[in-house]
Amino acid sequence: MIETRTSPVDSRSLLGRLRDLLAESEGAQTRLDRLTAEVAHSMRTEVCSIYLLRDAETLELCATEGLNTAAVHKTRLRIGEGVVGRVARDCQPLNTANAPSERGFRFMPETGEEVFPSFLGVPLQRLGETLGVIAVQSRCAEAFSQNDLFLLEVVAMVVSEMAELGAFVGEGAALAPPHTRPAEFRCMIAQEGLASGRVMLHEPRVVVANPVADDTAAEQARLMAALDTMRGHVDDMLSATQHGLSEDQRDVLEAYRMFANSRGWVRRMENNIDSGLTAAASVEKEQSEARARMARAQDTYLRERLHDLDDLSNRLLRILTGQGHGKDTEIPADSILVARNVGPGELLDYAGAIKGAVLEEGSLGSHAAIIARAHAIPLLIRAKNITAEALNGDPVLVDAQNGRVHLRPTEAVSTIFKNRVAVRDDAQLRYQRLHDLPATTRDGVTITLNINAGLMDSLPNLKLSGAEGVGLFRTELHFMSSSRVPRRADLAAHYDRVISAADGRRVAFRTLDIGSDKMLPYLKRTDEPNPAMGWRAIRIAMDRPGVLRMQLQAMLRGARGRPLTVMFPLVAEMSEFFTARDTLMSVIDNERRRSRSTPSNIDIGVMLETPSLAFAPDRFFRDVDFVSIGGNDLKQFFFAADRENERVRRRYDVLSTSYLTFIDHVARRCAKAGTPVSYCGEDAGRPLVATCFAALGVHSLSMRSTAIGRVKHFLRSVDLSQVSRTIIAARHDGDETVAEAMKQFIPTDDHEEP
Repeated sequence: MIETRTSPVDSRSLLGRLRDLLAESEGAQTRLDRLTAEVAHSMRTEVCSIYLLRDAETLELCATEGLNTAAVHKTRLRIGEGVVGRVARDCQPLNTANAPSERGFRFMPETGEEVFPSFLGVPLQRLGETLGVIAVQSRCAEAFSQNDLFLLEVVAMVVSEMAELGAFVGEGAALAPPHTRPAEFRCMIAQEGLASGRVMLHEPRVVVANPVADDTAAEQARLMAALDTMRGHVDDMLSATQHGLSEDQRDVLEAYRMFANSRGWVRRMENNIDSGLTAAASVEKEQSEARARMARAQDTYLRERLHDLDDLSNRLLRILTGQGHGKDTEIPADSILVARNVGPGELLDYAGAIKGAVLEEGSLGSHAAIIARAHAIPLLIRAKNITAEALNGDPVLVDAQNGRVHLRPTEAVSTIFKNRVAVRDDAQLRYQRLHDLPATTRDGVTITLNINAGLMDSLPNLKLSGAEGVGLFRTELHFMSSSRVPRRADLAAHYDRVISAADGRRVAFRTLDIGSDKMLPYLKRTDEPNPAMGWRAIRIAMDRPGVLRMQLQAMLRGARGRPLTVMFPLVAEMSEFFTARDTLMSVIDNERRRSRSTPSNIDIGVMLETPSLAFAPDRFFRDVDFVSIGGNDLKQFFFAADRENERVRRRYDVLSTSYLTFIDHVARRCAKAGTPVSYCGEDAGRPLVATCFAALGVHSLSMRSTAIGRVKHFLRSVDLSQVSRTIIAARHDGDETVAEAMKQFIPTDDHEEP
């Protein structure tokens, strides 16, 4: 049986001594050395060591009491390596009577640790950000007690806070000042563009300036008062929103309120204060531990509940410290939004006031990404740990062309970026001169350029961009912004405003395209192994015909006798189109029987997003009014590469001869049937790609509004017959791609990335 040690040390007295020590003006290394000595002495153990992160993957021994001091700043190990690396990797304490017997133990002879088998290590972390490890060791082969563990966790909390505040920064310090080093993040591009400015955190970091309590009774009272205030806010939120919420949504808010009143949660924070922490530090200690549990949780429900605790902790910290910005806070003109994630409503609140956005989470089809595209806000997602690294006001460069964020960039990086922005701005001035000119190629082929939209706010871009119409209007955004299914009358009024804003230009309304990563708040999510290929888009409409009929009826009424264009998404089989078309014709007949006006003309088409539809019978291509190739989804099915998976989506090459041959096949089938065909998606806004599509017979392209000018400029400079010959030659020669061959067509005055 393993014996355990006992430690009679009083945590409050130790924390008081540490606070005084860290407040002194000695050098950083001296303070680290004295800190380890104080902890070892107070805990009555032979060794105390502090390992801090040199970079994202490397720990360095920065101070020790009891080990060989010659090893300081020389001993390094990777995250996950040895028992110390395990503590940093798992963000969990490790308590063992025999460290050498532990899995993955790494012997470091230069430290002289072989005579200290017992080991207790605790991660140094702050709100999910790992800073290092503090460890104690003993000659006695005994596990450390629970009292020791709790005490070291409290010490770790103080050390982490002081490291965050820069207490170990200075001459001879182990680390450069926190949050001052340049940092680069690789990201996924959700909306292209370039932006520079200053960080504006959606949830600003709360700085706990003094984690050590002077008066624990007063801190307990502060905690209780803050809890009462926070609970009042939660009750007010529930009361204000309970009308119009579904039963599921009320259940979520009630669960949220239940956690706000959790006795276990409060008891743990009270215990933290009793140990000597301030109220704010006690909340943050519990929050860090909850985030560590969240990272390990496999169960979706448990992760959601831990997320609730995390959000409640943020609210409580803002109340205790008075930090954070409210809704009425003025947003600086050069703000770049940085957040873990934001909802569509939140991003809409920021739209018009921010120059760009960077998210730790998010997806290409998320509500926020769709809003960003509608407002041409450069957006990068999957920027891992950026909210832990960034501070409000930090200079930041958003390169949403190459998928990079440069936080606190060097002067050299900033200069290169400014030159790229200047090139872009000069090009935009040139493109603006083409506003009223057609996209006619040198050999006389005119290409129709349309924009993609989904919000009323996007419609002014139709006129400003010089586009000829809206090739895709995403109707799901109106559904996403509501807490319940929109009423038919509201939808009809919305479609009326869209058609009126287009001022006679064609608007192609895509029926509800939900599922996969686009979910409605009032639609119960179903767990599917591959949602991108699951129950979504037209498949939901086939299974829920009532919703489809209601939306089609709203479109007919919103048209008010004007021409109407409707297309159905993700059609994989001919029968799906005919069923959807029959539904629309049935709704039209019903409207006529009620003596309601119907469109003067109606075009009914599909989005070709699955390879299967390209091989449908000739009857389909003769009967459909138009085909819009939905490139964003088509690519992932054609290349068998999930567009949400950054590891594989880079395999896309829409200039590959195989993909172009497929587009050629679709264009030829449409031409044979006399059916108009267009290409809709991000690739339509890439000049080289757009030119290839046009050369293959796709003479209508729909893209983001900001791409119209450059694509028009590019098309007006080329001879499509020459482009066609280049593609044919590449096929004949067995080339895998035409990417390099197409660069010969780049205009000499185009200095942007192709």
